Amino acid sequence: MNWYLKVFKQYADFNGRARRKEYWMYFLFNLIFLIVATILDSSLGTNFKPLPYGAIYLLYALVTLVPSLAVAVRRLHDTGKSGWMILVCLIPIIGGIWLLVLMVTEGNTGENKYGPDPKAA
Repeated sequence: MNWYLKVFKQYADFNGRARRKEYWMYFLFNLIFLIVATILDSSLGTNFKPLPYGAIYLLYALVTLVPSLAVAVRRLHDTGKSGWMILVCLIPIIGGIWLLVLMVTEGNTGENKYGPDPKAA
């Protein structure tokens, strides 16, 4: 949960680096909260018929959009790639796979042009 909160403390910080653990723990908690929001929407009847998600899901997704982009860009910085590489996911099929590979790749050891090694801190 600390990793999730760390991302929110750096809400719109696209500078620096994020280690794999920070990115994937944020991803995990974000996924759990989105599932809970979907269940709440369905049980409260606030979902957009026939879709399973609704107002609560949409509100949560909008609130987490900027921090999700920021942590993804910082994760790419950790591997030595530009944050603009996130746009590779717009390439059908191959783009998403390539972005996934970049997200699971271990970051550069030592300092790179985006900042100091987050594992060293």
